[in-house]
Amino acid sequence: MKHSALNKLVLIGASTGGPGQIERIVNELPTLNDTSIIIAQHMINEFIQSFAKRLKEHTLNNISMAENNTPLKAGEIYLCNGLTTVIKSGFEFSFANEPTKENRYNPNINELFYSLVSVTDKIKILCVLLTGIGEDGVDGCKYLSLNKARCITESKESAIVDGMPYCARKKVPNIEIYDISEIINKIKEFCS
Repeated sequence: MKHSALNKLVLIGASTGGPGQIERIVNELPTLNDTSIIIAQHMINEFIQSFAKRLKEHTLNNISMAENNTPLKAGEIYLCNGLTTVIKSGFEFSFANEPTKENRYNPNINELFYSLVSVTDKIKILCVLLTGIGEDGVDGCKYLSLNKARCITESKESAIVDGMPYCARKKVPNIEIYDISEIINKIKEFCS
């Protein structure tokens, strides 16, 4: 199936408690057309491939790893590993990827989010920060919001671990706050 041009991008960052929520999101998505989704779920290297395999079982969309020099195409879902960023060259986007030996987060949500701040005027971005310990992704989400990207995080009641969402609710201007079911609906609306 040929996809249209990439017009919209959903960025999802999650840590502790995230795999089940990401699975729910991916399972409920319609067939993507002009939208792609990039997922940064904190996880050790050895488990990311099996997580991708599990996600593939119940989705209408193709799921692949965001590997070095992989083109970012419309209608795809990508899983990050290591230090993954998105690079724009002309009208095309691709991934840059390297291991994160000295970084405590795998993958690094902030670095992924930072890499897209400069393109918020060229592509519609929905940034979603889910459950997790700590603050990874919060600063990146804040800069995306300040540059007109739409940002969402979980409510205290919805988050399995309310570290990242709590920090996002405090630090990210104009952030929208929903439970996971509402977040799924907002993502589906954005993708349609």
